[in-house]
Amino acid sequence: MRKFGFAVVALLLLAVPAFAGTTIRVGHVLNPDHPWNVALEGLASDLAGATEGRVTLKVFHSAQLGNEKDLIEGLKMGTIDGALVGGSSFQSLDPKFGIEELPYAFASHEQAYRAFDGKLGEVLFGILKGKGIVGLAWWENGFRHISNNKRPIDKPEDLAGIKIRVTPQKMRLDTFTALGASPMPIPFGELYSALQQGVVDAQENPLVIFVSNAFSEVQKHLSLTGHIWTSAVLCVGTDVWDRISEEDRKAFLTLAAKWRDEERRMIREADAALVEEIRKKGVDVREVDKAPFREAVQGVWKSFEPTFGEELMKLVREAGE
Repeated sequence: MRKFGFAVVALLLLAVPAFAGTTIRVGHVLNPDHPWNVALEGLASDLAGATEGRVTLKVFHSAQLGNEKDLIEGLKMGTIDGALVGGSSFQSLDPKFGIEELPYAFASHEQAYRAFDGKLGEVLFGILKGKGIVGLAWWENGFRHISNNKRPIDKPEDLAGIKIRVTPQKMRLDTFTALGASPMPIPFGELYSALQQGVVDAQENPLVIFVSNAFSEVQKHLSLTGHIWTSAVLCVGTDVWDRISEEDRKAFLTLAAKWRDEERRMIREADAALVEEIRKKGVDVREVDKAPFREAVQGVWKSFEPTFGEELMKLVREAGE
C-alpha cells in the first residue's frame, strides 16, 4: 500500500506543470540608452521580485538577437522567447498592423494611446494570438520627424528630389512618394553610413532615435513634421506564456502596463528636451505647418481603406477626433 501511495504521489507531481524557473530572453533593435531598453530593464527587475525569481527577463538590445524581421520570425517558430518590436513590423504577419502607419492619424500621444489601449489594440493582439504570439502591452516609439542634408523642409514641395531612407512597408513608401520625395528602403543598421556616404539625403525617425544614433553628425536640418506615431509591441511566444503560472502571468501583465506608462513618459519628456539638445549640436530645427502635409497624403488613406476595413478605420478616426 505504501508503495502504491508513493506511486500515486509521483504521478500527481509529474502531472503538475513545471512553472518554476522560466527565463525569457527579450530582444529589441535599439540602443541601451533608449527608453525601450531602460524600461525593459526596469520591468525585468520588478518581475523577478514580484514572482520571487520564478520568471526572469534577460534583455538583449541593439539587435543582438536579430533585426525586427528576425525577432518576429523567431517568435513564430519558438526560437525567440520575447521581443519589443515596432507594431508596424508585424505587417509581415498581417497587413492590418500597418494601420498605425496612416500618416497624420494622431495629433497627440493621448489620441494614439486611446486607440491602442482600447478596441483597436485588442483586435490587433487577437490577430497576434492566432499567430502564436501573446501581446502584453502597447509601448511606443513616438512621433517621427524628417531630417536631411539638403535644405530646410517647411512644406511638402521642399521634399522634391530628396532621397529619404524609409522602412520597406508599402504605406511608408507611398506616403513619401505622395509628399514628393524619393523614398528608399534601407535597413536601420545601415542608415548612419548611408547618410554619411550620401547614399540617401534624409531619414525620418523619432527624436530620441535621432539623438541616440548621433544623426546630428550627418544631418544639417530637422523638421518637426510629426507625420506618424509609432507603437512598440511587448510580446512573448505562446509556448513561453504557457510555461508561466496564472498568478505570474497576472504579475507580468500588471508590470508590463506599469512600465508601458513609464516608457511612454520617458518618450514624451525626451521629446520636449531633445529639440534644444539637437539645436545645440548645430542642427537647424524647424516647426512646420502640418496642414499641407496632411492634405498631401489623403490619397494614401483612401488607397489603404480596403486593407484595414471599415471597423478599424473607424476606430482610428474616433481616437483622432
